[in-house]
Amino acid sequence: MKQIQLLTIAALALFTACNQSPEAKKLSCCSDDSTSAKTCSAMNTLTEQEKAEGWQLLFDGKTIDQWHSFNNNNAMQGWGIEDGHLKSLGLGGDTGGDIVTNKEYENFELSLEWKIAHGGNSGVFYGIIEDPKYHAGYNTGPEYQLLDDVGFPEKVEEWQMTGADYGMHLADKSVKKLQMVGGNEFNTTKIIVNGTHVEHWLNGEKIVSFERWTPEWMKMKTEGKWKDYPDYGMAKKGKLGLQDHGSVIWFKNIKIKELPSTVQ
Repeated sequence: MKQIQLLTIAALALFTACNQSPEAKKLSCCSDDSTSAKTCSAMNTLTEQEKAEGWQLLFDGKTIDQWHSFNNNNAMQGWGIEDGHLKSLGLGGDTGGDIVTNKEYENFELSLEWKIAHGGNSGVFYGIIEDPKYHAGYNTGPEYQLLDDVGFPEKVEEWQMTGADYGMHLADKSVKKLQMVGGNEFNTTKIIVNGTHVEHWLNGEKIVSFERWTPEWMKMKTEGKWKDYPDYGMAKKGKLGLQDHGSVIWFKNIKIKELPSTVQ
């Protein structure tokens, strides 16, 4: 118990150090040993080709000033930087909370790498609308689910498993490959949103593909998980979000390429 308490205190101290002020946000929060420093310097960067293609970093491994807590522009509760990774401390509830980008996006290709603690649950949102009438990102934003599919302590349905369009479209199990939880390997997630068309990718394989706002899509929404959320998935432009579901999760190499507008 004492060890757990010390780890918690250390984690909170890290969050405070990386989030307390503009000067503190510039800290790399990487370990001093040469191996860790080398790894940190290699992460969260763009190649010259990526820059030419229009990719932009949403996290540089040193600052978190492109993100804020949902419905609170002045906070970044429950998140910090650890060895060049954007990390949720898994606090959940009122202590932690989901974070969203400062900027809204319409059409884009989003790429990021992640690993999750044993039994963990999280997600990546898009199309989030911030407004006091919404209490969480999932009220409006569709979710690319992140989960410990094997070790999650409760029974889950396929629409709750990694890569699924949560509550709507299942991930294709025939091509889905998920890194083992508990190791050092990260998964690579890609989300493509282009007008009505959406794709979910995992570790180089397309596992979900669907069209938004069709009669079939509307039927799934109004008769299923989101029947009591009229604004779910309706925004043509919104913020991206990372979920704090009370689980520790690490993100790195978060980057986005905006695509041409299709709004008429």
